[in-house]
Order: sequence, then C-alpha cells, then structure tokens
Amino acid sequence: MSTHAETFRALHHGERPLVLPNAWDHASAAVLAAAGFAAVGTTSLGVAAAAGKPDATGATMTETLALARRLARLPCPVSVDIEGGFADTPEGVAGVAAELAALGVAGVNIEDGRPDGTLADIGERCETIAAVKSRAPGLFVNARTDTFWLGAGDLRETLARQRAFAGAGADGVFVPGVADGDDVRALAEAVDLPLNVLFLPGRHTVAGLAALGVRRVSTGSLLLRAALHAVRETARAVAGGGDVPAGLPAYADVVALLAADTDQPLDQS
Repeated sequence: MSTHAETFRALHHGERPLVLPNAWDHASAAVLAAAGFAAVGTTSLGVAAAAGKPDATGATMTETLALARRLARLPCPVSVDIEGGFADTPEGVAGVAAELAALGVAGVNIEDGRPDGTLADIGERCETIAAVKSRAPGLFVNARTDTFWLGAGDLRETLARQRAFAGAGADGVFVPGVADGDDVRALAEAVDLPLNVLFLPGRHTVAGLAALGVRRVSTGSLLLRAALHAVRETARAVAGGGDVPAGLPAYADVVALLAADTDQPLDQS
C-alpha cells in the first residue's frame, strides 16, 4: 500500500472528520493542497462541466483518468469520483480502479445511482466492490448509495445497502443528500465503517456532523458552483464599474502553483 493510501485511510479515523474538498481540474486541486487540506477529492459534476459533457452518465472516463494522472503528483492523498465505475461489468470497473491505484490515487467513489434516476441492483454493486478490492486491495473504496440523493429509497433501503456494501469489502460508505440528524446518526451507527456525507450549507456544520458520528465530509460540487458564481459576479463588477474582490491570487501566484506541486501556502498579496 502506498504512503498516500495509508495516510488517506488513517484520515478517516482521526479526532475530527476528514473534510474533503472536491476539485475539478489541476488548478483547483493544487490550490486546495497548497491551502493545507489533508486530502483532495474530485467532483464528477465539475469534471463534466469542464469538459462540456453531462454528469453521471459515464461520459467522462477519459477526462477523469487524465485528471487523476495529474493530481496524483500532489503532495497529499487524492480520491477520484468514478461515478458508476465507467464500465458495464464488475471486472471492467475493477480495471479502471486498478489503473487509478497504479497512478498513485488513494481512493475512489463508486455510486449506485443510474442515469435514469433509479438505483443499480444491490447484488451487482456488491460484486463490483468485491472485484475492485480484489484487483486494488489498497485502494480506499467509498461505496456511495444515492437513496437520499435521488429520492429512490428510504432509510431502511439505505441501511440495507450500507450493510451489503460493507459485507462486500467497502472501506467507507457515502450517503449524499442525507440531512436529518436522526438519519445521519442511524447511518453512522449501522456499520463499522466511516460514514461520509455531503456538506449541505445551512443544514450542516462539521462539528455537528462529528457529534453524529460522521467521519468524512465532502463538498461535492459546492466549490465549483462557488467558483462559477465568483466568475460571473467579478465579470459583472468589471463591466459595471463595481468593486472587484480583494485578496485574489496574483498572476505569478497561479503560474507558480501550476509549475510545481507544493504544500506551501498560496501568497495572497
């Protein structure tokens, strides 16, 4: 197991939950690593948006693998969102996962949501998880169920999928969209694996989620959407004579950030 993989696994068992910010290109990932985040993930929506392709349809395997190859050079562990696995069979998904592990990627997200808004067969997802762990045993497999995200299942269905995925060898379980505290606590207590939830502004705090037993908090597409908002509002400020936000990185800062992966803070002067 690589050092990054070992570190990433340990980060799920620290005193505080792992806050995993999700990037969509090299620059966004590099700035997060330089800001001191212990690990960085990718967001499938962000990768798809950057490529001008639809999200969650398996259309961005080429872009995802290319990005993973670049991000593996970062000085921190990287987890990659591979949607449903970018393949139609457990063996195919395992091949994709093994390629990522060979690049130095520390973890992957594999989801059970399908493009038509339904959930994949639970048995097939378990076979996929087992196949991935067989081909890439050191890779942290975060098994995502979209019961809450798609409104395709209740708490009972979610718990059943959690337990099945744990039995198949998953290293963590991810339930995006869950917000109610009682539901979060029930999910955290259901299996002896780290629970990952999606940060929901206005509904969650990291401290509150920690008290409920959550071990990993992901930002998902939040940072991408915040960046798009900043792009639009800054352009409007320029066009309308408004104030451009202060504290922006200088041109030279970005050049330096892209020239070499570094764990030094980004100069905000």
